[in-house]
Order: sequence, then structure tokens, then C-alpha cells
Amino acid sequence: MALFTGCILSTAQESDGVRISVMSRHTLNDGITADPRIPLTQYDEWLPILAPPLRLVGDYYKRGLAWEGFAQQYLAYLSRGDIPHHVEMLARRAEDQNITLLCIEQSHEYCHRRLLAEECKWHLPTLKVESH
Repeated sequence: MALFTGCILSTAQESDGVRISVMSRHTLNDGITADPRIPLTQYDEWLPILAPPLRLVGDYYKRGLAWEGFAQQYLAYLSRGDIPHHVEMLARRAEDQNITLLCIEQSHEYCHRRLLAEECKWHLPTLKVESH
């Protein structure tokens, strides 16, 4: 079994296993209007607790925060409170079934889903992590 990362707009593949959105919201840029490209059928579960806080997303997309700063702050967020428990539980689930973490970005290179997948691997070093 493995943990994959992919774009939520991509067509589901059988190999995806459970498709989990790790986005804070599924809206257009106004933050209110539902994004018609992301119907409920695009994902099986939604774990917004593993998404970057909305303020951090805004700092990155609207206020010019560099990727390095975004990544550092997101990783710090993943270490707070009970969030590490959620990350570890996600990693453990991927031991038993394929899971694909989904976000809106086409590439995982500058996307929090890659950082989240790497954090899962830190909790479970034997976990196989791949990008779709």
C-alpha cells in the first residue's frame, strides 16, 4: 500500500484508493462560492484539519509570502496540538490501503500535500510515498 499525492481536479483512478482532500475549502477565490470543478464525487473524505490555515494560504497567494516561509509555517502548524496524531493516523491508514492526498495545485512541488506526505513518512519511515 502507498500514500500518493495528486490534484483534486484529476480523474479518479482505481489505484488512488481513498481520495482525501486536504484543502481548507472547496470554493472559488471569493471564499464563498462552491468551486464547480470540485463536486463531492471528486474525493471520498475531507480532512481540513490537515490543510494550511486560511491566513497562511492568504499570506502565500495574496501577500507574497515566499514558498520557503510557507513551508516552514505549515510544517510548524503540523506540529501543534493534536495535529501530529492526525498525521500519524493518516500514515498508518496508508499502511493498509492506498490513499491519495488531494489539493488544487497541479504539481506537488510547491504544494502542502507534498509536505504533508513527507511528514507522514517521518511518522512511518517504511511508508511508500509517490506523486501521481
